[in-house]
Amino acid sequence: MTNNTIPAKVLAELNRQLNYELGAAYSYRALAAWCAAQELKGFAAYFAKQAEEEQAHADRIMAHLLDRGTQPRLEAIPAPQQTFKSLLEAVQHAQALERANTKSVNTVYEAALAAKDYPAQVLMHWFINEQVEEEAQAASAVARVQAATCAGSLFDLDRHIGKDLKGPAAD
Repeated sequence: MTNNTIPAKVLAELNRQLNYELGAAYSYRALAAWCAAQELKGFAAYFAKQAEEEQAHADRIMAHLLDRGTQPRLEAIPAPQQTFKSLLEAVQHAQALERANTKSVNTVYEAALAAKDYPAQVLMHWFINEQVEEEAQAASAVARVQAATCAGSLFDLDRHIGKDLKGPAAD
């Protein structure tokens, strides 16, 4: 399979983003596992859902590359952070992941724009819109955990997190 349609810089950025999305999925799995170990089943389910969304994002980029005649390049994924001092630290970590992902998506879009790679630009428009939602959801999680000032309210939040922070399903 040879690429004749994707400019080299855009191809490199798409492959980098593909691997970033896989790493984010891995990080969300680690967050889910930590929450489950803390008996925070609602947050564990929420982070597991986020992991599935990140995997779906990687699949979207992979399909784009394949559709354009290029085999995706998978890289080694570093081990994610697996322990946290508190639920607040965990949701802040998730927020930092989303902020970094937004910057990463924008970098891919900038490369596609500079190269006049219109198919990649259209793909990245979807990701740009998705990141607005993802960052808002992460900010909401942080705000809600910060507002839960006692153990009882934290466990109440955990019980309701699935429906309270549930966003639209990944396309």
